Amino acid sequence: MTNQDQLDNFIATLSVFAHRKIPAVDNWIAAFAALNELIDDHVRTVILLDEVSWMGGYDPNFPGILRNAWETFFHRHDQLIVVVCGSVSTWIRENILGDTGFAGRFSRDYVLPELSLQESSLFWGSAIERLSSREILDVLSVTGGIPRYLEEMNPGLSADENIRRSCFLSGGELYKDFDAIFNPLYGSDIPAKISILEALANGPQTGSELSAATELSRNGRFSDLLKDLSGGGFITPDLGKNPETGKESRILKYRLRDNYTRFYLKYIAPHRGEIERGSYRYVSIDSLPGWETVRGLLFENLIVNNANALIPFLGIGNAIIESAAPYRNIRKGPDGQPAGLQIDLLMQTACTAYVIEIKRRRYIGPEVEEEVRQKIKRLPLRKGLSVRPALVYDGELAPSVEGRGFFDAIIPASRLLRP
Repeated sequence: MTNQDQLDNFIATLSVFAHRKIPAVDNWIAAFAALNELIDDHVRTVILLDEVSWMGGYDPNFPGILRNAWETFFHRHDQLIVVVCGSVSTWIRENILGDTGFAGRFSRDYVLPELSLQESSLFWGSAIERLSSREILDVLSVTGGIPRYLEEMNPGLSADENIRRSCFLSGGELYKDFDAIFNPLYGSDIPAKISILEALANGPQTGSELSAATELSRNGRFSDLLKDLSGGGFITPDLGKNPETGKESRILKYRLRDNYTRFYLKYIAPHRGEIERGSYRYVSIDSLPGWETVRGLLFENLIVNNANALIPFLGIGNAIIESAAPYRNIRKGPDGQPAGLQIDLLMQTACTAYVIEIKRRRYIGPEVEEEVRQKIKRLPLRKGLSVRPALVYDGELAPSVEGRGFFDAIIPASRLLRP
């Protein structure tokens, strides 16, 4: 691929919209001038430059040319809106948003998030009425709310078969996409970014822990790597408040947010050799070792990413959510032994801490109540803060769990999928 290839494609596409052949060009100034000729000042027009990182990635002067095209051509049209977008937010931030020449020229900077659980479930259309929530959650746990991945899912096939075809066959979309996302075109720091993701695939880590695990120095470059991965939606700094003090936690932990990336690194990448040899062509993924555990971890991450969907079920009312993040405490007990505490999701208002347990098992027994009771007992709380336990689950729930009334809210995950 060359810059001329991009220019040729631009002009070919422009010719389709113009309903006539536009002469070939050999530079972006001429390309934008040709586009400008088609704008009608009497008609509201939107120019959308899609995947701009690919469009301009082969010409180091592209950002400056685009800025000049705005100044010279586009901003003079009162009925015109120009949208610049792309799947590689890092390139856009570095070359356009971060360019001082564009300062004051943006009306809006918007990062498109994943679809919510309810929005994602609409991809199954009318078939959703005959599919179990478990199957839908299986697919969403692997793909997250990424529309492109959901488009690949066939409602006529089981969730396991959809995942097998897209992830465990060498031609599968989700098997290939990780390499496409982390293409060297997007910068020389790709290996470093992958090493950070690989470290976080094993669990949340602080900046210091990440630096040690990846052998990357904690300098400005390291901070930029974390910022790029966070801006792209791959990782997130869990900014939870300390329930003991009511202040922001002093120790910031990063979590691998993107479910597809987590699944790829933990379950696809280690088996690339077998996948290339076709070893999974006739194998049910339900029989793969550790598959049930992997599904549980992915489900937990999916629910945490969609924490806002839980609010209507918790009885919070109009209270402001001050913090919503996983909580981890590695204090030692009175005997000096580790007394670690891990809460899947701790949601806090000014007066209440909601301790939310997230479980996905075929059968969830009454022991879940004691697990959460012990967590609450070890949770350090400031004076005047109430605690309300909640359970989000997928699977068969023992009747006694609901009957004893320990949990203030019990939320089947299936209820999060439907309006």
